[in-house]
Amino acid sequence: MSDSTTLRVGLDLDGSLESLDNTMTDLADALSATGECQLVRFRTVSAPRSDQERTLSFHQLWMPFWRRSLGPSIDTKLPPVDVIHVAGLVTPPTKHVPLIISVDDLRPLRGESSEHQRIKQLQRAVGRGAVLVASSRAASHEVQDVLGLQRSEIVVVPPAVPTVAATEHGRDLVVNITGLDDRFLALAPALVQFVQREQAHLVAVTSTAVGQRIRATGLPVTLLGRKEARAALARARVALHLSDGARFPSFAIAALSAGVPTIALATDINRELLGGAAALAFDDDEVMTMLPIVWSSEARRSIMVSAGRSRSIDFEPASAADAYVTLYRNVVRGWHQ
Repeated sequence: MSDSTTLRVGLDLDGSLESLDNTMTDLADALSATGECQLVRFRTVSAPRSDQERTLSFHQLWMPFWRRSLGPSIDTKLPPVDVIHVAGLVTPPTKHVPLIISVDDLRPLRGESSEHQRIKQLQRAVGRGAVLVASSRAASHEVQDVLGLQRSEIVVVPPAVPTVAATEHGRDLVVNITGLDDRFLALAPALVQFVQREQAHLVAVTSTAVGQRIRATGLPVTLLGRKEARAALARARVALHLSDGARFPSFAIAALSAGVPTIALATDINRELLGGAAALAFDDDEVMTMLPIVWSSEARRSIMVSAGRSRSIDFEPASAADAYVTLYRNVVRGWHQ
């Protein structure tokens, strides 16, 4: 395939399931903006939400099979495309074109036996020629070990992180909780005391289930869903990213993009992606030691804002789209050789 040829890409908008809600629409828009892709947008799980999205007939019927990489080939249900890209938990087989699977959520691969559905699903897909995409080098090593794959069988491309408007005069401590609700509940009393001293507010961005646990404590915490994360950052003075490292740190990178000084736990993924831009803490004591400095030191904040904005450029939708266009071309070229 010539590099100048327009790629026909089937893109599943149901994914990518990381800590800033679903950002596949951001990637789709950025891919269209490159002028190098003709997109066929579809959803494997939910119903279409706009006229731009293709309806998949009987997708609810086939979804249980597609979650096991079984069932009918999805390319027979779409207009002609050169490659299909999915990023959620549905990995339907293809017959005539290559399949790319972004594995942005490692939780289903952790603490499970080799009989777990997700592991078998991805192994089956790779066995038929699917290309797996990890969101970082650290994540690729974990996927490689769990699935028993060779390094050459996994590609690293970060997902798209939407650009967030610059935050000015924020007064909230905004905590993103991803898989560490017990740890937040242990930290919450100290965080509440801190914001009360600063005459500020504590905001938690999390799932509905975790929000219910926090509400039951009676602590003065404002609870927001992931769809409200971008609005929360508009009012943040400091962001705290509490994550078990199973997902790409989109929330933290969005905070950096907005110029919000950010503290994150020093997981392997965070050290790789956020090191030098966010303050990384190895334990809760370090979090509480860093917080007053990041909150109050204008010199430290200025350095972090500059470094954060510079780092976030690498993860903007346009950067992700360019990387995926290159991957699509390489995969399609290899498929036809």
